[in-house]
Amino acid sequence: MSRLPIRVRLTLAFAAAMAALLAALAFLLLHHLAGSLDATLDQGLRARADDVTALVRQSDTGLRDATSSPAAVKSFAQILDRHGRIVDETRGLGARPLLDSRQLARARAAPLLVGRARRLGVDVRLLAVAVSAQDQPLVVVVGAPLSARDAAIANLRSELLFGGPAALLATALIAYLLAAAALRPVERMGVRAGTISERRLSERLPVPRARDELARLGQTLNAMLARIEHGVAREHRFVADASHELRAPLALLRAEVELALEQPRPEPELRAALRSIGEEADRLSQLAEDLLLLARLDEGRLPLHNEPIEVRALFDAVASRFQRRIVDARRALTVTPVEACLEGDRLRLEQALGNLLENAIRHADGGIDLYARETADVVELHVADDGPGFPDGFLPEAFARFSRADNARTEAGTGLGLAIVAEIAAAHGGAAAAANRPGGGADIWLALPRTATATSSLEQATASAA
Repeated sequence: MSRLPIRVRLTLAFAAAMAALLAALAFLLLHHLAGSLDATLDQGLRARADDVTALVRQSDTGLRDATSSPAAVKSFAQILDRHGRIVDETRGLGARPLLDSRQLARARAAPLLVGRARRLGVDVRLLAVAVSAQDQPLVVVVGAPLSARDAAIANLRSELLFGGPAALLATALIAYLLAAAALRPVERMGVRAGTISERRLSERLPVPRARDELARLGQTLNAMLARIEHGVAREHRFVADASHELRAPLALLRAEVELALEQPRPEPELRAALRSIGEEADRLSQLAEDLLLLARLDEGRLPLHNEPIEVRALFDAVASRFQRRIVDARRALTVTPVEACLEGDRLRLEQALGNLLENAIRHADGGIDLYARETADVVELHVADDGPGFPDGFLPEAFARFSRADNARTEAGTGLGLAIVAEIAAAHGGAAAAANRPGGGADIWLALPRTATATSSLEQATASAA
């Protein structure tokens, strides 16, 4: 059954339900018709019994003057005494009483209705009523043949037996056509989906005009294709940018090595060349580590060792690690003491703050501020500088990988520092944001939940950051 096409399964299910409905309807129709015919017969029998009872009480029955063939008339009658002997009857009934001794006894106690009995070779319906007349207890028995009733029920049954399957076949055919029409948009989407490849991700599935479930399915699938296209394009740009970033230091390394080997050089020049080679090797190593970290974050394979962290101790550790570079770059770092605490991975948070400090050292004019803000559930870790800030329109792309502006803030580096900061914040259930300071410079921060499961205020923090 599960291997059949959906339209066939829908048709079979509809046909089975319709067959059950038609069978129940046929049963109800036959039952209702039989009840109506029986009620009509009973009403006629009671009227006939009343007439015969009135005649018996007048001591003048006249039943023998009736039609001689009881099977051909609507009703017939017979009068029996207390012993079951026939006192009077319509002609053609013969000399046999219509009631046996047991039925006669029941009729003398209360009116008796015999739904079906075989008399004179036909099926009849009998009504027996006790009456006291002619100085003796008598029983009036009236009856009517059931041939007309049975013929009407048989005709309806035949019509249902022949018309029911025809109606079922017609409705099944209509159900099949409707199922085929309803699933035709799915077939079109399937055909179009079969033509979409990695090189043709710009194509979309045809969406039916009706605002139904299939239209919503098509829209959802098209949205998924758009996300896949965006992701693939992003990966292609990522590979291209990574290749470009790797090519520059490798070219410098090759040039320095070729110049060093080209001819004998004094020792100071060789040391300078080796120092330059070492710097480019460090840049390559850092780029490789950053790419590996982003790959692990994308795959969700970066383990976080969450622990209680005091923000003051976190700031002190980062400031101590960058103290020499701050002094060499002639920058002034101001750390605002704070007693806030949060849960997170200390090493990853130090790495994120280190990236922000390195960015600030590179672009600040003189001062760098390291401070924190806290709300009920969120702690914000800020790194601000007094440099040129971000250019207009660049803030939405500041945390994209390999994103760079045209000013001095992003000339150096690989363009991955802020992207790593954003990924580390997201791995902690938080977010990263950036803004230009009113007095000049940039302010970049991480909005992190105070606890590992506290995320109630993150949306507010992200909204305020935007």
